[in-house]
Amino acid sequence: MLLLPDFQTAPNAIIKSISGGFLVQSPDTLPIDVSQWQTVSQLQPDAQILDELLFAWKVCRHVKSNAIVVTNHKTTLGIGAGQMNRVASVEIALRQAGKHSQGAVLASDGFFPFSDSVRSAAQAGIRAIVQPGGSIRDQESIDCANELGVVMLFTKVRHFLH
Repeated sequence: MLLLPDFQTAPNAIIKSISGGFLVQSPDTLPIDVSQWQTVSQLQPDAQILDELLFAWKVCRHVKSNAIVVTNHKTTLGIGAGQMNRVASVEIALRQAGKHSQGAVLASDGFFPFSDSVRSAAQAGIRAIVQPGGSIRDQESIDCANELGVVMLFTKVRHFLH
């Protein structure tokens, strides 16, 4: 028996064919409420950084799973997406941004459970990171951001697009 989604309650549903079936997902249309974001690093974002992080977060919501977006001056400089792990997505986005990553910000659709991505971002010159948070190992990433002088915010909301 084939069960189809209720299109009256999900009129904008996105349907993707997969081996042996299909995937139904709703578009990410939740409003973004920056007042709900939490600064978890010792460094606080100024208004300009917060505005840039908001732009990066908006771009990130439209990118495939394990999305990493690097922006500066409201310009997308690098995108890593669809990788098996977030580290690979970070590497791709930073490579695309190249020398323009100096002073840029980074948005991630999922949390950073390890410090490796934070270290890579900081070494490339990223000054601030926005991510959902929610890993049992969040503190490792927060400690790394503090050690390396990177602003870090948690949105408490996860973007995820297949």
